[in-house]
Amino acid sequence: MKYAAAVQTIKEAIQRSQARALHVVNSEVLSLNYGIGRYISENSRHGFWGTGALAQISSQLQKEMPGLKGYSETSLKDMRTFYEEWAPLVNRQPVADELASASNQMPVASAGMIDERLMLREIRQPVADELDWGDFLRVPFTHHVMILRKEKSPDGRAFYIHQCALHSWNKYVLRDYLNDNLFKESGHLPNNFSKTISDQRLAVQTMKAFKEEYLLDFINAEDLYAEEEDRNEPVLNKKIVANIRDFILRFGQDFMFLREQYRIMVGDEEKFIDLLFFNRQLNALVAVELKDTRFQPAHLGQLSFYLSALDRQVRKPHENPPIGIVLCREFDRMVVEVAISDYTKPMGVATFQLGKNAPEDLTRVLPPADELSKCIENTD
Repeated sequence: MKYAAAVQTIKEAIQRSQARALHVVNSEVLSLNYGIGRYISENSRHGFWGTGALAQISSQLQKEMPGLKGYSETSLKDMRTFYEEWAPLVNRQPVADELASASNQMPVASAGMIDERLMLREIRQPVADELDWGDFLRVPFTHHVMILRKEKSPDGRAFYIHQCALHSWNKYVLRDYLNDNLFKESGHLPNNFSKTISDQRLAVQTMKAFKEEYLLDFINAEDLYAEEEDRNEPVLNKKIVANIRDFILRFGQDFMFLREQYRIMVGDEEKFIDLLFFNRQLNALVAVELKDTRFQPAHLGQLSFYLSALDRQVRKPHENPPIGIVLCREFDRMVVEVAISDYTKPMGVATFQLGKNAPEDLTRVLPPADELSKCIENTD
């Protein structure tokens, strides 16, 4: 096509502009609803409003603003809940730098009006280690209400808000994940399952099937490597295969081990997958790539290639597309999420920890071996 590049450039510009516009609109709605929720809370909880006040206010709003939607009695109560649930975590200092531009775009409230900027001026990042402010403002109010009703822990709410923002879940997908208690059931490993698995029920099951970290305590780190620089995947691979029953017990239910160093031919090139499993519940092959290092984005490219080959050459017609897991020493979650976001194959990244002869914290408090023996003898 002669102007394909121009069309693509303009399309991307339009999409970026639409995303920015939606973000601004959503921020406005959240700010307004937070302010209304505060106003209602202060008057209905501690003020002079009586029973039935919200029903009367809603009815009067409908009369004075025909066609107004989203201000039923239930909605007004939801706004109150929205304010009351987040208010304890509010920081009443000036907004952080990232909120300044959004705050400046808010209309200045006149005297006697509800300040529509309350939320942007007062709320800070609610759960510092878990919830990003940008995530919070990208999630629609309807989603916030669903999360507040179903999930009671701050960490759980932060988890669902982040996932909604990251994967653009609609309310029906969020409803299913909340009903399945995804936060408590899943290992929270970074993944792209909700984007790459069209069946949302299967996506939930896939997320539940894997953990963020696996303790391979049946492998002693000190026995495995004489020195830190001796670390390499083949040594680790052989140790896992030698203890495959223990590995499967840690890995999870319904996993069947097929083969180590599974050989696939692509053209004239011979490739080997570190560990290949089949999960009965997911009805899918699971390729595990061992990386005895910190996660690197290139690991996903290699794994995606293996999944494509398995999909073409190995997967049976009745099976779901294969799933890939990078099992590495450590990762930066943000790096993984950015790297994995554009891949079309279902993949996740988890870490592993090896066992030790004795936990370090325990060795600090235990007496020397000879003293410990005397203590045991004295108790006989």
